[in-house]
Amino acid sequence: MSLSPARGRFNIGPVLDRLFGLLARMAALLTLALLIGILVSLFIGAKPAMDKYGFGFLTNSVWDPVAGEFGGAAMIIGTLATSIIALVIAVPVSFGIAVFLTELSPTWLKRPLGTAIELLAAVPSIVYGMWGLLVFGPMLATFVQQPLQALFVNVPLLGPLFAGPPVGIGILAAGIILAIMIIPFIAAVMRDVFDVTPPMLKESAYALGSTTWEVVYKVVLPYTKGGVIGGIMLGLGRALGETMAVTFVIGNFNQLDTFSLFAPANSITSALANEFAEAAEGLHQAALIYLGLVLFFITFVVLSLSKVLLARLRRAEGTVT
Repeated sequence: MSLSPARGRFNIGPVLDRLFGLLARMAALLTLALLIGILVSLFIGAKPAMDKYGFGFLTNSVWDPVAGEFGGAAMIIGTLATSIIALVIAVPVSFGIAVFLTELSPTWLKRPLGTAIELLAAVPSIVYGMWGLLVFGPMLATFVQQPLQALFVNVPLLGPLFAGPPVGIGILAAGIILAIMIIPFIAAVMRDVFDVTPPMLKESAYALGSTTWEVVYKVVLPYTKGGVIGGIMLGLGRALGETMAVTFVIGNFNQLDTFSLFAPANSITSALANEFAEAAEGLHQAALIYLGLVLFFITFVVLSLSKVLLARLRRAEGTVT
């Protein structure tokens, strides 16, 4: 503490500043320690399965707890397939919502429509799952799956892609439900980052004769690309980690005979939710923890790829194409 010459009292400002810096550093180190602790515990729990199967666990699609044979390929493919389908559907829809709210919507509609979209994020995931199983699944089977199967029944590639029992439960249903769940997150982030674009930049583009699409494509998106990619990664992380909604509509089938959009499948999170509580100690439990470790690394790879993409975009700024 230092003595203030003006008032003759001790100045505790520097002490509080050092204390604040110490607490902030401790919080950051605590987060890192928790991350390392989770990773180490996953490695320890998965070690029996890793010792027996090694990396072959990632390519083996046989999951038979009775016979003691475990392979995670079916769950890994189910997780990636449903997440990719969700992104393919959610990103264009979210982009359209954000553009409409920031560039095209009348003033009186912006707030209620934005609030309504954000309220979708507050709906519990189990509600989405129940709605998908009881309402959306039968509609998908009746109005989408059966017509597609009748149309492409004899087509070599498209026929197997749309094959499966006409119940509306499978990879496509799970992907669509995930898309509905992540649209509010991606759309909210895109809308917020579009709003921070300086109005002068957009008004200058409009003054030069640019259309709304040209303003969005050539002005707004380059200015906000970091936030847009961050919103997409946020949605992808939600899709990869979603459990209950996927469990209701994916079918929970652990084998991978043929790939079909309408075939029942499984995901890593669904397998963990369905089996971990009843899994016997030993190889079965270790295999489930191994799946959790794989999901950890999938999310890590996705985050790393997003960082690499952002770095490349920053390096490309100012270049002439």
